[in-house]
Amino acid sequence: MTDDPHSDPSIEMPSAPFESIEEYDLVIVGSGEGSKYAAWTLAREGQRVAVVERKYIGGACPNIACLPSKNLIHSAKVASYFRRSEEFGIETTGFTIDMQSVRNRKRLMVAKLVDIHLENFKKSGAELILGSGKFIGPRIVEVALPDGTTRTLRGTNVIIGTGTSATLEPIPGLAEAQPLTHIEALELSQIPQHLLVIGGGYVGLELAQAIRRFGSPVTVIDRNERLVHREDPDIAEGLSKLFHDEGIELVLSAHVERVSGTSGKDVTVIVRQGASQRTLEGTHLLIATGRTPNTQGLGLESAGVDITDRGYIKVNERLETTAAGVWAIGDVAGSPQFTHVAFDDFRVIRDNLAGGNHVTTGRQVPFCMFTDPEVARIGLSETEADGRAISYRLFKIPMAAVLRTRTLSEARGFMKALVDVDSDRILGLTVFGIGGGEIMASVQVAMIAGLPYTALRDAILTHPTLLEGLVVLFSASPSLSRQVT
Repeated sequence: MTDDPHSDPSIEMPSAPFESIEEYDLVIVGSGEGSKYAAWTLAREGQRVAVVERKYIGGACPNIACLPSKNLIHSAKVASYFRRSEEFGIETTGFTIDMQSVRNRKRLMVAKLVDIHLENFKKSGAELILGSGKFIGPRIVEVALPDGTTRTLRGTNVIIGTGTSATLEPIPGLAEAQPLTHIEALELSQIPQHLLVIGGGYVGLELAQAIRRFGSPVTVIDRNERLVHREDPDIAEGLSKLFHDEGIELVLSAHVERVSGTSGKDVTVIVRQGASQRTLEGTHLLIATGRTPNTQGLGLESAGVDITDRGYIKVNERLETTAAGVWAIGDVAGSPQFTHVAFDDFRVIRDNLAGGNHVTTGRQVPFCMFTDPEVARIGLSETEADGRAISYRLFKIPMAAVLRTRTLSEARGFMKALVDVDSDRILGLTVFGIGGGEIMASVQVAMIAGLPYTALRDAILTHPTLLEGLVVLFSASPSLSRQVT
C-alpha cells in the first residue's frame, strides 16, 4: 500500500476546492451491522464520525433481511399451528390469512427498529447523512443529497460497508419478468396463486416454506441435484421430505433456460433437466440465486481500492483494502454473508484502528437456516471432515429422543456431532430440529472453551428442555468415520 495516496500520480485528485471538504476522523459508506457499530463506538470515544446511507438506516438486517424475514416466518409458523389445531385438541371452524396484516406486523417491527437506530446515532454523536456516496479521491467521499446538493467528506480513515444485493442472472426474459427478490417478497399484500422460486439456498427455502404455509402453491427450482448441496446428504434428505410433506414441489437438477410473462400476473419458466425440457407456470416468481456485491458506482478507482474477480472489495486479513486508510466490512468485503460475521468484522477494524493486529483468519462461523425446523451447524460437517481425511466419532440421535420435542409435537429431525478420535474435542455439531440455533450455540460455547464432549455428556441439564438432548446425544454409542485405521 502507498503510505501517501496523494503522491500517486495514477490517482486523480478531486476537483472540489480544499475549503469545501469537511474533515472527519472516520467516514463510513453504508450503515449496516458492522458499519453502525463502528460509528457508534468510535463516536462515543470522541472521534468525529460521519455515516453515509443511501436508503436503509441500519442496513439490510433490520429493514429487508434477517429480522423482517423471521417476522414473516413466525407468522407462517402460527398459521401452521392453526392447520394442526386438531392435533393439539383445539377445534377451529376455519381461518383466513390476511397478508396485509402480516405485512403490517412486519412493517411495525421495522419502524420501531429504525427508531432505535436513529436514537443510537443521536446518542453516540455519529452524524448520519442520508444520500448516495462515491469516492472522488483518496479517502474523499462526495455525497449526493436528496435535495440535489452535495457534500464532500474526507476521513482520516474510511470504511466501506455497502453490502450486497440479490443477483439477477442473465437468463433470457428474467429481468423483463420483474421477479420478486426477498425485498418484494416481504412486502406481499396478497397470497400468490402459485409461487415459483428459483434457488434452493437460505433465502429461497425459508421464504418458500413461509409462503406455502400462508396457503400458496409453491415450486422450488434448483440447479443442484439436492437442496443445500454443500451440506451432508442426510440434511438434504430431511429438508426434501419436509418440503414434500408440506406440499412444496421440488424441481432439482434443473437449469433455467428462459422466462416469460410478468411476476404478479402470470409467469412461465422453461427448465432443462438432463435431455428433457419442462415448462413451469405460476403467478409470481421469486429469484434467490445468490448475492452481488454493491460496488458499482462507488468510484473505487478514484480511491485506489481494488476489487476481486467476483466484484468484492479486495481486503487482507485485517480488512484493509489496497488503499491506505480505507477498510471494508461485511458482505462487500467477501466475508461470510451473515450479520453476526459483519459484527465481528467491526471488532476486527475497531481493534486495528486502535493499533492492534486483529485478523479474520481462523474464525469459527456458525450458521442457522430458519426453515421450520431449523438447520444449524457449527464446525465441521461429515462431508467436510471426510474431504479433509479427518478421523472422527459420529454421535447421532433423532430429535424424538429429546423428550421436550414430544411435549411440543415437534419431533422431526435429528442432531449429530463429530468428536475427535484422540482428544474428545468436539469438531462440529449439526442440528436439523426445533431450536436448532439455540442448541448449536450451546455447543459452540463448549467448543470455544475447549471442553471435551464428556463435559456435556456428564452435565446436569434441566428436564425437560431441548438442551437436555445434548446429554442424550453424547451418551449415544458413536460410529467411526471411514478415515479411522
